[in-house]
This record gives sequence, C-alpha cells and structure tokens, in this order.
Amino acid sequence: MGMLQEFKEFAVKGNAMDLAVGVIIGGAFGKIVDSIVGDLIMPLVSRVVGKLDFSNLFFVLGDNPNNLVALADLKKAGVPVFAYGSFLTILVNFVILAFIIFMMIKQLNRLRTPAAEPEAPPPTPEDVLLLREIRDSLKK
Repeated sequence: MGMLQEFKEFAVKGNAMDLAVGVIIGGAFGKIVDSIVGDLIMPLVSRVVGKLDFSNLFFVLGDNPNNLVALADLKKAGVPVFAYGSFLTILVNFVILAFIIFMMIKQLNRLRTPAAEPEAPPPTPEDVLLLREIRDSLKK
C-alpha cells in the first residue's frame, strides 16, 4: 500500500475529521471566551479591585529613561516589564474555558450512559422456599 493511499485512509477516517471540526469550533469558542473575560468579567473584577484596566498592570524591571507609563510603549522601547495583568486575564480565561469544557463533558457522559435500572433481587433459592412452606404448614 502506498504512502498516498495510507494518508487518504487516515484523512477520511472519522477521527481525523472529528479532530478537525473540534479544532475549528475550539478556535471560535476560544474567541467567545476571550470576549467574555475581556469585555464582561475583567471589567467587573477590576471595578471591585479598584483598577480600571487589568491589562495595564505591570512592574518595570529595567531603566525607564523616557518615563513611559503605558505597557505597549514600554514593550516597544524594549524596557523589561513584569506584566502580571495580562497573565491574570489569561488565567481567568483558562479557568472559565476549563470549567465550560468540564460541564460539557459531564453532560455528554450523562447522556451517553443510560441511568442504570435497579437490579431485581435475585430469585429466592428453592431450599428457602421449601423451608418457608414447611414453616407455614406447621403454623396451621
């Protein structure tokens, strides 16, 4: 079997197609989560904390000769900065995405495995049935 034939079988198999669809949907879903975090959650968190812009939280680690104050300007000038605000935004983004995926997988697993029906009690052994009959006949 030639290399081209093997590749064709691999690419057409369901797993490769499922993976491609998952990557495409995941990319789009990632943008939705970015928007939720950046546009909805982080402004609320920054309001509670007292900062208006999380992405502009940083420490300057080197010399700042021009006394620049914006993170983008400092990075453009090559000044080393410890930009923890961006990290916090990405961390919140990850936690939300992980939780949503957890809930989706939990729901899928619930739908895949049907609820187990309670098992019927095992049939009563014959000797126990006989002993019960003898007991009932002795009571009479």
